[in-house]
Amino acid sequence: MKTFVLGGGCFWCLDAVYQKTKGVTSVVSGYTGGHDPHPDYYSVCSGTTGHAEVVAVTFDEDIIPAEVILDMFFALHDPSTLNRQGYDVGTQYRSSMFYETTEEKILFEEAIDRNQALWSNPIVTEVSRLPRFHVAEEFHQNYYAKHPEQGYCQVIINPKLAKARKYYSAWLNA
Repeated sequence: MKTFVLGGGCFWCLDAVYQKTKGVTSVVSGYTGGHDPHPDYYSVCSGTTGHAEVVAVTFDEDIIPAEVILDMFFALHDPSTLNRQGYDVGTQYRSSMFYETTEEKILFEEAIDRNQALWSNPIVTEVSRLPRFHVAEEFHQNYYAKHPEQGYCQVIINPKLAKARKYYSAWLNA
């Protein structure tokens, strides 16, 4: 199993798609990249902790290649906007990839290079060593599956799921 820690704006969006991806065994929403030793949702949303909302995606490379997980990441958010995803603004919503090994760092940099051609503006995704990963509150885990009727899910997450189905249907569960 391999785990990537990725930030693409609100963690609910990435969680919703990766939860439906073949070969993904776990998706955990959390916070990382900041200085607060005990972040919570409200402190992270304040923009004062330095943390990003992220997901830790654990997957089986015998079922889905790492490159597909990373290419999906770049398709599911706008990696060319600094500290912003749609209406969500602040460093906590930055496009980010956190590596634990040199191999992961290289994979992340290669994914940026591979996906740059899809974006007219430069990709500004932060690639950093993974500091401590803080698991988000239970309320945020598997949010879309628990609350598909919520407005945010309908307006923001459903279009991302539709995009994933359009480009990655072979990698998604029914």
